[in-house]
Amino acid sequence: MRPFEYASPRTEAEAVEMLSAHDGQTAVLSGGTDLITLLKRDVIQPKRVVDIKNIDSLKGITQTADGVLVGSLVTLEDALDSPLLAEHHSVLQIIDAHRAIQIQQNGTLIGDLCQLPQCWYFRNGYGLLAMQNGASLIEGGDNRYHAIFGNSGAAKFVNSSRFAPSMIAFGAKVRVAGPRPQDEEFLPLEYFFVTPRNEKQGVNVLKPGQFITHVWLPTVAPNVKSASYEVLEMNGLDRPQAAASVALQMEGSTVRQAKIVMGHVAPVPWIAHEAGKAIAGLAVTDDSASTVADIAVARATPLSMNQYKVQMARTAVKRALLRAVEKI
Repeated sequence: MRPFEYASPRTEAEAVEMLSAHDGQTAVLSGGTDLITLLKRDVIQPKRVVDIKNIDSLKGITQTADGVLVGSLVTLEDALDSPLLAEHHSVLQIIDAHRAIQIQQNGTLIGDLCQLPQCWYFRNGYGLLAMQNGASLIEGGDNRYHAIFGNSGAAKFVNSSRFAPSMIAFGAKVRVAGPRPQDEEFLPLEYFFVTPRNEKQGVNVLKPGQFITHVWLPTVAPNVKSASYEVLEMNGLDRPQAAASVALQMEGSTVRQAKIVMGHVAPVPWIAHEAGKAIAGLAVTDDSASTVADIAVARATPLSMNQYKVQMARTAVKRALLRAVEKI
């Protein structure tokens, strides 16, 4: 591990100033479940690590007029136990799927949103795009766990966040502080993630000196049903091969409006717009869920070794829909 400065701010404004130093070559430490690994493997080399754990404004879950504000220091365990999130079923289902007690106690919702890709080329020092001599190592190498959507450009990795699909389906927003101490912005979560075109770009819109302080989730209306489904090879510390989350506005047993978001299949959480439109006006049955799942993966472009992920993504969409209406 390379040497770095350690900073421990007490306010959001102090954190922004500390993160802006060294031309933005800094990193945020919260739960540390991913950062420590990245530092040990020398994948990132920040000149300063800013520990935000002593900022009181980032702790806790609070009710707002139209939703819930979750601080960046809220752990998965805290979120699971909070009555304010009791109706956000699709989010809680993902927390419950984290079988490792250490992750539930130390990992945070916002830390999950900011995870860097788990792509083994990236984690072994080949960069986000894994290019060598102008050629993609992923295209010509082992790409079993890589993208089946949004992979026509240089980026072939999959977004690592397990919570982004469920939060995007709800219409979540993130509060971004910085780059000046007085700056703040609420940004729809679906616009937070980006697909890099070159190695100078990152995986989200954060600029040097910025960090996420909170995520806002809207109040769940009584007629909204939600669910998530992850396809895992095994329990424990395993990561999903494909996942889907849905939020359905119901009118009786009929879907009035739907948002379907797939995870771990593209460099960004993948919104299945056509599938969401297709289920509108229908009741969720085994047949309708199958048809919608087919539509969700119809435009998949698998690589040489990950055709199997298309079926996994299809299954995740179908089962998330059925789970939302308690049919599985």
